[in-house]
Amino acid sequence: MNDTLRNVRIERGATLLEVLITIVILAFGLLGLVGLEAKMQTSEVESYQRAQAILLLNDMVDRMNAQLGSANALANPGDVPAVDGYASSTEVYGTGHSDPTTCPTAQGAARDQCEWSMALKGAAETKSGTNLGAMIGARGCITQLQAPNTNTGVCTPGIYLVSVAWQGLNMTAAPAAGATCGQNSYGDEKYRRIVSARVVIGLPSCS
Repeated sequence: MNDTLRNVRIERGATLLEVLITIVILAFGLLGLVGLEAKMQTSEVESYQRAQAILLLNDMVDRMNAQLGSANALANPGDVPAVDGYASSTEVYGTGHSDPTTCPTAQGAARDQCEWSMALKGAAETKSGTNLGAMIGARGCITQLQAPNTNTGVCTPGIYLVSVAWQGLNMTAAPAAGATCGQNSYGDEKYRRIVSARVVIGLPSCS
């Protein structure tokens, strides 16, 4: 009888220990799942921001191709009524004091400046008065790499670099040295993301 009771006690003790070990293993597994889910959400946000940046980049490229004569004014807004007040070899959009009410009345390059700047600020989608339609700290840059030359026998096309920069959520490799759009705007350069496209504006009527 005593031997039987002793065996029961041993079995009960072993079962309790196994339950405790199982709980510990499950706890570590759940913590791992929480960490994995957080990383997946971060990756989804990063992918969303890159997709938005590419859309905004293509938007300006299309605008420049649609208005060939305004490309130089977009890169050098001193030639037109500057919406953001910038006038340099590289025009930066998405900052400054763009007034969305001026966009419908603006024409040509000035309208493109205004609408693209507002899009970079996320004005395409709002919630409770907050702009949500763009990336974190979105900035757009248009740099004139080569000025057009319409002189007879020369006919050099205009070449422009359109870039969109924003702040990532994780540190990665810093952009290349020549990618200056948004440089030093997000703290450590390893947080800066950038996509660029080169636009060549031909001179079909030049000879």
